[in-house]
Amino acid sequence: MKGKHLGKNNETFELYKAILKLKGLDECKRFFRDLCTLEEIIEISKRWQAVRLLAQDKSYLEIAKKTGLSTTTVARVAYWLYSGTGGYKLMLRRIKN
Repeated sequence: MKGKHLGKNNETFELYKAILKLKGLDECKRFFRDLCTLEEIIEISKRWQAVRLLAQDKSYLEIAKKTGLSTTTVARVAYWLYSGTGGYKLMLRRIKN
């Protein structure tokens, strides 16, 4: 199961490689719009917003109200922020700089 989370299967690895080839915001928006439904993009965006709010020490309830996510989803996002593979923390550092 852990391998699936890290994307060790060929299909996931190929997706990651494709994402790394994107050049700029416009290409990124176009690719993800073709790849995902609007609902999926909105859900991913809400999770990222939750990460950013968690990093500001906002409460789960406050984050749930602001994003529309359930507190269960906020808790899941928090778990991966604090106990995951470090991807959220990496991106938080990069956008801060």
